Amino acid sequence: MELRFEDTRIVDAPAVQRLTNSIQERGQMVACITAAEQPEGSMVLIDGYRRVGALRRLGMDTALVQCWNCSVGTALAQLLAHSLSRVFDPIEEALMLRELIDHHGLSQREAARQCARDVSWVQRRLVLLSALPQDLVQAVRHARVSSWAAARILAPLARANREHASGLLRRIEHDRMSTRELQSWFAHYQACQHQARERMVEHPRLFIEGVKALAQERAARDLRGGPEREVVGDLGYLHALIRRLSARLGELQVPLEPALLGACQRAHVALPTVAQELSRLVSS
Repeated sequence: MELRFEDTRIVDAPAVQRLTNSIQERGQMVACITAAEQPEGSMVLIDGYRRVGALRRLGMDTALVQCWNCSVGTALAQLLAHSLSRVFDPIEEALMLRELIDHHGLSQREAARQCARDVSWVQRRLVLLSALPQDLVQAVRHARVSSWAAARILAPLARANREHASGLLRRIEHDRMSTRELQSWFAHYQACQHQARERMVEHPRLFIEGVKALAQERAARDLRGGPEREVVGDLGYLHALIRRLSARLGELQVPLEPALLGACQRAHVALPTVAQELSRLVSS
């Protein structure tokens, strides 16, 4: 079999190991799917790359195969239409669509029709692929970076600063970060100035550990201070807000607009309750 589309699949070593264990115990239960390349007649593997990987680990040189009586392009489109063996990652779908369009001459509309999808689905997958630098696509393929991190963090970063995206990719490939950590890192990156961003890219793990330490310190401080600390902060904010609001209310003229009138009525109802509680606490 010709493993022509091996580069369109994400390498998932744990999944291959699970298949290896299953095939060793029960044999190959699900056939690989191939299609014949015309006019040469060579068999091209369409679906079952992980199964082939598992069979190789077991030292086997034959596989249970189902040969589809159609062209390679049609078989690939059918695989995308039905996802026969597993749910494909969006990056894998994008890579297979690129094969159909670039090497089998399909237009986006025809690819959408053959894959039983709409054109917008094809466009979204292709945009996802075009937004990712080649080194990032390969990192996703080899499971060094999740497709979520690639699409939500590294691709937007690459559009803004290709050098920073490449630097971050190099570091997280060697020092893994969770999705939540990357999300936190990117939120801070967006709010930081240029010099701080350089340090964040150079040492993303160190930055995240610093953020965690600050959060733990803040939580410990709040725990020591108890609810009184939060109330002091809220009262200070309320005092400043009331002073600013009093100045602004004096500038308003009646009749008020409905939305503003409703807001005034709600505050008018709530403030006496707060004032009563404050009076009780102060006088006790």
